[in-house]
Amino acid sequence: MKPLVVLVGAPGSGKSTVGPLLAQRLGVGFRDIDHDIEAAEGKAISDIFVNDGEAHFRELEHRAILRALDEHEGVLSLGGGAVLDPRTRDALRAHRVVWLVVSLSDAAARVGLGTNRPVLAMNPRATLKHLLELRTPLYDEVSTVEVDTTGRTADEIADGLADFLADPS
Repeated sequence: MKPLVVLVGAPGSGKSTVGPLLAQRLGVGFRDIDHDIEAAEGKAISDIFVNDGEAHFRELEHRAILRALDEHEGVLSLGGGAVLDPRTRDALRAHRVVWLVVSLSDAAARVGLGTNRPVLAMNPRATLKHLLELRTPLYDEVSTVEVDTTGRTADEIADGLADFLADPS
């Protein structure tokens, strides 16, 4: 068993918005790794970052991803930083991974400045710029398909992906 598709991308790329829409169009389930972690730990991702540290969170994230890759057959959404772990990148090699590419301006507009995302707590725009620079090669490494989300609605992206997945030729 393995997911039909795994979504990766920076914060604001649309993984959590496009994912459920895509799953609905494909008639499969949707699973979000961040929600899995929050349910298992009984606290918000931001609390895990603050109270336990990023290294602890990344280990929880890696284990949750391995479980989901083994258990879930639908659309799987990973957190933006999941690709930082080389073990996770290695595990993704056997899967269809779609990178939702987002521009800095679109990402900033989508996540806003009053964000509850722990990695963006200080100076979100500058942090997003840094994250995009750091993670772009990693998203490229793991992805089998790239989808530019610039100027497109979540419905347009989900429709395009559903069409592609139905007929990838």
